[in-house]
Amino acid sequence: MSIGRPPSQALIAAGRELFGRLGYGGVSTVAIADAAGVSRGAMYHQFADKRDLFEAVFEDVERELVGEIDAAVSAHGAADPVDSLIVGCLAWLDASADPAAQRIILLDAPAVLGWARWREVELRHTIGLLESALTGAVAAGRIRTRAVRPLALVLVGALDEAAQYLAHGGDSARDDLAIKSIIRQLVSGLASGAAPTA
Repeated sequence: MSIGRPPSQALIAAGRELFGRLGYGGVSTVAIADAAGVSRGAMYHQFADKRDLFEAVFEDVERELVGEIDAAVSAHGAADPVDSLIVGCLAWLDASADPAAQRIILLDAPAVLGWARWREVELRHTIGLLESALTGAVAAGRIRTRAVRPLALVLVGALDEAAQYLAHGGDSARDDLAIKSIIRQLVSGLASGAAPTA
């Protein structure tokens, strides 16, 4: 364990690496404790069980993903809310291209935590971020619909499927360009007024 790093953070870091590489079912609590440099007793003092630790890892990955999306949108500096939505969606695709993140967020989390808990966590993080951006676009008069939650869920579904397709596609460079073009068209199609340029 790194000096000065709290046991819970060391366990989350070790769990993230192991769950991302081996999957939830391929990782034992002994392996996580060993990788974190703590005893199993210390691990169980921090987390009730492996599932509890996995949920903390999932939250950690979701927070990081939101940070990457926020950074991409800020760096782009788009004034138009629809442009910002497009930049954010494309950043989500880029960030979720990491196989470890895909395994934790898209494959294991729904199965390990159950669909309701998985969705609850996503609503606080990535889906919540998308809802906030959509709400801003609606308030600015740039998105036609006012059904923000359903729209956010539909867009997240499209992004999840796009990420899975890119992860398992044949010609990744060509597929990446095609998927990103489709996402631009999809989000642009929601807009009222001038077409976005992102």
